[in-house]
Amino acid sequence: MITQDAIDSAYAFFHQKWRVYEFSHSDRQKDDIEYAISSYVDQMDRDLYEELAHGRESFLQDHTTFANDMQEALEKLDNM
Repeated sequence: MITQDAIDSAYAFFHQKWRVYEFSHSDRQKDDIEYAISSYVDQMDRDLYEELAHGRESFLQDHTTFANDMQEALEKLDNM
């Protein structure tokens, strides 16, 4: 069961990081944010991650899809 606390915590963390990532012009800063999100994903509520990822093993952990994954995750979390 996914708790509201898990949803709220993930949303707050993702939203904060996304706001910086979205407007950053620094590749290093973006890489640092991708790393922070990936580390968070490794320890986050597994049920919540699976709900967000829909079976995609590299969701929020692949550089090439990170921006799209973040937008999708934030939209889903906001609706939860």
